[in-house]
Formats: sequence, structure tokens, C-alpha cells
Amino acid sequence: MTKATKIMLKPGCANPQSAVEIDKIYLVWANNEGYFYDKEVVHDFVKEGNIVHVDISPHYPKLIDAISSRGEKYVRSEPNDTPNDNLLRLPRV
Repeated sequence: MTKATKIMLKPGCANPQSAVEIDKIYLVWANNEGYFYDKEVVHDFVKEGNIVHVDISPHYPKLIDAISSRGEKYVRSEPNDTPNDNLLRLPRV
């Protein structure tokens, strides 16, 4: 299973209100290797049908591809009963 475990925000962004403000996402593969990927790369990976789960228990929501009103590719987590995107709950570096 591929998991998103931490995020890196855009420069100058300290208090994100949306997943669009994420710059890079750290993905960990089944073999426990991990790397930071640009959000656009993760968007394309998910759009191709690959599944990435947000490492937030107990639900581990999936990432879904999205495009902002400005045409910017990004990903967000599947909606659930929390008011904010679970992706924004991951540790930040």
C-alpha cells in the first residue's frame, strides 16, 4: 500500500486552509522507501488509477485528484466526517 505520510507547504504558507497550498507530498511505498514528490506528480499518479492512502487512522482516506479554479493540479483526501482535509493533518516539514 502506498501512503502519504507528511507534507511540505508552499514557501511562505504557515497556516494552510486548502490542499492547494501543499507543495510536496512524502509517499511511502510497500517496501518502506519514501520520497517527496511534487503535488502535480502525485496528482497524475492518482489520476492514472493508482491508490494512495493518507496515513491518518482509523480510516486512511484515499487521495483524489483535483484541479483548482486557476488550473493548478493538486490532490486532496476523500471527504469524510471531518471538516478539514485529512491531508492537512499530516506532519509538516
